[in-house]
Amino acid sequence: MRMPHTLALLFAMMLLALVMTWTLPQGEFETALNAQGRAVVVPGTFTLAAERTWLPPWVVFTAVPRALADAQVIIFFLLIVGGTIAVLRATGAMDALLGAILRRIGHSPGLLIGIGLALFALGSGTLGVSTEYIPFAAMLVGLCVAMRLDAMTAMGIMIGGYCIGYGVATINPYTVLVAQGVADLPPASGIGYRLALFIPFVAIGVHHTWRYAQRVRRSPEASLVAGVPEAQPGPPAEYPALESRHLAILGLTGLALAGMVYGILVQGWYLVEAGAVWLGLGLAAGLIGRLGADATARHFASGAAALAVVALLVGFARGIGVILEDGRVLHTIVHGISLPLQQLGPELSAVGMMLVQAVINLFVPSGSGQAFVTMPIMAPVGDIVGISRQVAVLAFQFGDGFANLVVPTNVVLMAILGVVGVPYDRWMRFAWPLFLKLMAAGALALVLAVRIGYA
Repeated sequence: MRMPHTLALLFAMMLLALVMTWTLPQGEFETALNAQGRAVVVPGTFTLAAERTWLPPWVVFTAVPRALADAQVIIFFLLIVGGTIAVLRATGAMDALLGAILRRIGHSPGLLIGIGLALFALGSGTLGVSTEYIPFAAMLVGLCVAMRLDAMTAMGIMIGGYCIGYGVATINPYTVLVAQGVADLPPASGIGYRLALFIPFVAIGVHHTWRYAQRVRRSPEASLVAGVPEAQPGPPAEYPALESRHLAILGLTGLALAGMVYGILVQGWYLVEAGAVWLGLGLAAGLIGRLGADATARHFASGAAALAVVALLVGFARGIGVILEDGRVLHTIVHGISLPLQQLGPELSAVGMMLVQAVINLFVPSGSGQAFVTMPIMAPVGDIVGISRQVAVLAFQFGDGFANLVVPTNVVLMAILGVVGVPYDRWMRFAWPLFLKLMAAGALALVLAVRIGYA
């Protein structure tokens, strides 16, 4: 058995949503504007509709273009980000930086694990980098083996950093900004708490990987990939030297990210202005990197094209919400989910949201797609059970990011494991305890967020 393509799965969920509009009771909550001027549901006001609204079967086809139009700002923002990251990769700046850092710290296992994992987490938490790590897998394995470690240690550094970065992301454009947009929150808001979580969660990943690495150094036969020929390293990969133009591009990238955060938090920018910053960054990087106008355009177009499927996922996922809204059962579902959560209290409800998001990630592994599937429901559920929408977004981040460690439908995970020949079952023996540790820490962070009124 194998999982169907995510688009096929989302279309099946659209069909299920249509059936739900025919079978579930229809109703709605009253809404009111909160202190920030945003519409939220009013707890205790759910009422059943006097007459049923019947949707025709062909609404599943009209819902997709409507949903794409409804999410156009987010979709176009994702395409611009994908194009810009492709240009940055083409300049060699990202490869040169990571290669230089790994070579510089390659003499010390502790530094390699600590700085390496933090570096991968930083890239994922800010730029949303994931598939771009795949070419570095072989080089990292070679460095680890040279220090009497193994390929599993390298995977702990790379995949662990990538998943932790997504889980505690600060301004990840594919998850945080999308989820906050769906939840009607200012983009990048609440960044202070997420920044505070970065070091503790990275420390969990470093400690887990370092303990395993120590066992392998003491006893090589304790390696989880011992006896797996495919997991033994080949010739080390060569990466470009770090030149002055690379440093200029990297400095410009840092300034662009800082300027985007400042504009969003202080000037009230939204995704239109943020997209303009990314577009300008891509053009400037192509100029400084001496790609030329044609090559810059080609790389930008290929990077945007690579995210075309993600754009479709967003549209199909949003289509589920469109059908549920038109059929007047979205609030019914929200009401049904909120009833048991109200019995748990806000703190345990937030933890329950995280667990639900982790399970959904198995079926909808796209972070942006999952945000569109779940946040239209989880945001108003939070309103009802006394959880701020910022906490609901954080629960989404934890469930989505940390589950990427273990779900076999995660394309990035399976691709990296495949490149270095680490079997999935061996990886699970390493990753499952780390996943449980991160989820437990995530539960504590969510309880604390509720207690301090994180909003």
